[in-house]
Amino acid sequence: MKRTLFFLIASTFAWAVSQAQTPKRLMHFMQQTPSPAHAIPYGDNPKAGHYVKAGDTKIYYEVYGKGEPVVVLHGGIVGSTYEMHQFIDSLSKSHQVIAVSTRGHGKSEMGSQTPTYERKAEDVNAVISAVTKDSVTVLGFSDGAYTGYFLAASHPEKVKKLVAIGAGEWKQGFRTFDNIRKSLFGMDSLYFKQQLALMPEPHRFDEWLVALSKYYSSVSIGKEPLSAIQCPVLVMAGELDQNAPLETVIAAYEMIPHAQLSIIPGAPHPVFLASFPALWASMTPFLKQ
Repeated sequence: MKRTLFFLIASTFAWAVSQAQTPKRLMHFMQQTPSPAHAIPYGDNPKAGHYVKAGDTKIYYEVYGKGEPVVVLHGGIVGSTYEMHQFIDSLSKSHQVIAVSTRGHGKSEMGSQTPTYERKAEDVNAVISAVTKDSVTVLGFSDGAYTGYFLAASHPEKVKKLVAIGAGEWKQGFRTFDNIRKSLFGMDSLYFKQQLALMPEPHRFDEWLVALSKYYSSVSIGKEPLSAIQCPVLVMAGELDQNAPLETVIAAYEMIPHAQLSIIPGAPHPVFLASFPALWASMTPFLKQ
């Protein structure tokens, strides 16, 4: 019933958005209110933007603030750097924030390799190496959190702390992935038109969706890499997360050696969009430890 209600709400909003005029300011997926005029266009800000060569592609990232570095990683497929705006706004007051557009998203190229989490972890490692010699805290949501898991496991010297939001144990085949342009545009056409305008290779969008669907349908994430992570990890999720159900999040928490767990009551997968104050209050003590 809860999932059905979410779908009906999402479908109704998608119809309403499709009737509106294309927004001039950046938006995140399924955004219900216009971005304020003073909002920083995270993910498309020439004043803060940089590129780094990472394997077979160029990765786009932006840097804000000063202090201990924090890498911010957005979600996948429908994710964007802009969706993480509340994190960047809050963290940049006391930290150096490195906001990465992962391969195939925003201004980052898609590359020619399969967009695995191992590959994305190496992309992020290249960004970190280009910005700082220090180890970093990583904050990732969904796809970004899984990338964070792999990065922390493969480069323990680079990650001193990880906040993973909406990313549980992933058993092969537990979800069906068949991402195509028609279905995505049906959910939020304005968002994807905006994203295609940012992409350096928009003609490869359908090819990218096929590659992602094939990979997501075949991947399995459990004791490897989770048990190999040695840094402190705060595993977070909304109680009603439909993409990473509660039991999978708890399973991931139990597999990570030095993990803490935070569940936000009544919140869905994009928990930070639904209840940012609660999420921020829960994660702040972990960041200060």
